[in-house]
Amino acid sequence: MGRSRRAAYRDPVRLLRPAAAALLALATVAGTAATTAVPTAVAAVAGSAAPVDTADLAVTGFALGSLRNGTLDRDADVLDTVTVAGVGLRAAGDSVAPTTPDMARVRAAAEARGLATELVVSNYSNRLEDFDPRAVHRLLGDPDHVAAVARQVADRATDGGWGGVNVDLERVRASDAAGLTDFVEAVDAALPQTSTVSVDVSAATSTRQYRQRGYHLGGLGRAADVVVLMTYDLHGPTWSGAGPIGDLRWQRRVVEAASEHVDPARLDLGVAGYGYTWPRRGTGRTLTPAGARRLAERDGVRPRWHADSAEWSVVLRDGTRIRWSDGRSYRTRVRLADRLGLHGVAVWRLGSADPLV
Repeated sequence: MGRSRRAAYRDPVRLLRPAAAALLALATVAGTAATTAVPTAVAAVAGSAAPVDTADLAVTGFALGSLRNGTLDRDADVLDTVTVAGVGLRAAGDSVAPTTPDMARVRAAAEARGLATELVVSNYSNRLEDFDPRAVHRLLGDPDHVAAVARQVADRATDGGWGGVNVDLERVRASDAAGLTDFVEAVDAALPQTSTVSVDVSAATSTRQYRQRGYHLGGLGRAADVVVLMTYDLHGPTWSGAGPIGDLRWQRRVVEAASEHVDPARLDLGVAGYGYTWPRRGTGRTLTPAGARRLAERDGVRPRWHADSAEWSVVLRDGTRIRWSDGRSYRTRVRLADRLGLHGVAVWRLGSADPLV
């Protein structure tokens, strides 16, 4: 799910409601100059850009069990699928945790609004506060584990009334690429024929990079109904200096490389619905688009729109740099996905992203 998803798995409350004291210490984007503006100018940037027609594109929203029904009410007319995180792979790599009542609630709420649902299976570890590379190797390196866990995941999804499964296994060894394809195939075979299977793939700009990250795209494209390209987290506060979260030119290269092995009509373009901060001192954090706008308004500085990345940036008076992807960013990527002939877009995540409508 990418680095931002790592933070969201760990602490969704922090992502949605950062502490007021921490907000005052935060930061913004490389090379952009902040200019003084009245607060209403900051608020106005959120709604700019015209609506787009998504009739020819599938729209998937990733969600946590904490998702509020009001968000579904707001975005249901645009959404096709709600993909909920998710059952975790246990450290031994031979089983997964059960679903929770919160996951079941979100599934039922989405279904009541006429939306398809998928249940995420992930190797995220609360203990490590990261994706567990050993657990996924223990799974993918053992055919017996692959068969057993695929059956268990399919049973969790079928018994719980889910419409399908999303496979989000990350930090995969290059040597385990065949095992990942086998696992996706096994999940698909264990599910009812009417169920869907999608697989998340970390973004890369060449076949070699995809293989180094444990992805045989041709096999995954045949095994899954949809391959979700996680085209975000190009830059972030714990692994790079300030910069675009998902530069449009980079996203095009990611799609071009993936399209060499997977029909574009089976690819989803990942869309960030969040922002990052880069303070002068200390470590930055994730924040919502609304939170980024509030910080800029509080500081009396005007955000800058970057057409090359379709993102916003601002530099606060204390030197903190912020970059974020909002509703206008989402609409720009819907247009991009349409021009590239993709299956759709996948937003990380409902509840923190701006309204999709």
